[in-house]
Amino acid sequence: MSAPDGNPVGAERSIGQLFASATAEMSALVHDEIALAKAQLKQDVKRGATSGGAFSAAGAVLIFSLPMLNFALAYGIRTWSDWNLAVCFLLSFAANVLVALVLALVGVAFAKKAKKGKGPQKVAASMKKTAVVLQKAKPHPRPELPQDRVPEAIEAVARSSS
Repeated sequence: MSAPDGNPVGAERSIGQLFASATAEMSALVHDEIALAKAQLKQDVKRGATSGGAFSAAGAVLIFSLPMLNFALAYGIRTWSDWNLAVCFLLSFAANVLVALVLALVGVAFAKKAKKGKGPQKVAASMKKTAVVLQKAKPHPRPELPQDRVPEAIEAVARSSS
């Protein structure tokens, strides 16, 4: 039986070999995680595109059904009031204009809020701050060992790396 790197199980391996094996396994793990994230993102994009297509189709059907709603409204007004049919159609048109004005006002309000928002700028500023902090980061100081006493593990690493 052998380990993933081909060495027999139970055999003594140097620290350098162990470190190389751990590095290779970490690299493979990172690559697998990236592949999984790409697959999940692809699936999410496909679902989003299908959803967008369905909403677009629903919007098209709704837009094409609006003339029928206008005719129904005009004939309904005629039935309830016995007014001239032309006046009923004008009232139907006025109702459509009123709805369009209300929707335009809502759109203007949301556009003003979106213009005031600084979402992308905030993210960019945050990333710049993080980069500055990471550039200034220094490793944690380790206590120095006396020069006459060097641990055996450090000697083994020094021998295996040379």
